[in-house]
Amino acid sequence: MTHFPESLNSELLLPSAYFGPVSYYALLAKSTAKNAWIEQKETYPKQSWRNRCTILTDQGPLDLIIPVKRAQGNHTPFHLIETDNQSRWYLNHWRAITSAYNASPFFMYYRDQIEPFFKGGFDNLLEQNVQLTSMMLSLLKIEMKLLLTQDFRVPESASDLRVCLSPKKPPIFKVFPHYTQVFGDNSSFYRNLSILDVLFNLGPESKAYLHSVE
Repeated sequence: MTHFPESLNSELLLPSAYFGPVSYYALLAKSTAKNAWIEQKETYPKQSWRNRCTILTDQGPLDLIIPVKRAQGNHTPFHLIETDNQSRWYLNHWRAITSAYNASPFFMYYRDQIEPFFKGGFDNLLEQNVQLTSMMLSLLKIEMKLLLTQDFRVPESASDLRVCLSPKKPPIFKVFPHYTQVFGDNSSFYRNLSILDVLFNLGPESKAYLHSVE
């Protein structure tokens, strides 16, 4: 494995992510490669960014978690993980996001592009996440092609960052410059939240912010 930050000079091998954290998109923004790999053949791990994101509410950080169905139990490959839409989780997530960011400077600017993903139109978690990530890259003006792994091994051209990106581990970056958050103040700043927090608060300046993360 090539260690960070040297890994930014090669293609990245990343886990799938549901509105991934700032560090996830900072890697994509800073990478000099044209492609990034998304792991799809791994055994589905619990408590990861694959089915959760963290937003900032008036009560502090809130984890939004997608309930999933594992056809093969604990040994289910990630590409076979289904979203459990019977609970209509997507409606609750959108309500929480709207409540958290309706007063942010750029929520209304991006709302029409993001809200359609909360209509319950996806049954497969990987498919949903790849489309979400592609959309976010477009909104952030990051030119990066996403490729899916075909087996469980590190592509020769890639640096393996799958394990590094986890809510159970410290962020891969150490410096997250402060920006104005809807429910933040001068004494508190919540770093490495979902990319939605940056997008809704900074809008077109989001890409520049991602490059400033170190």
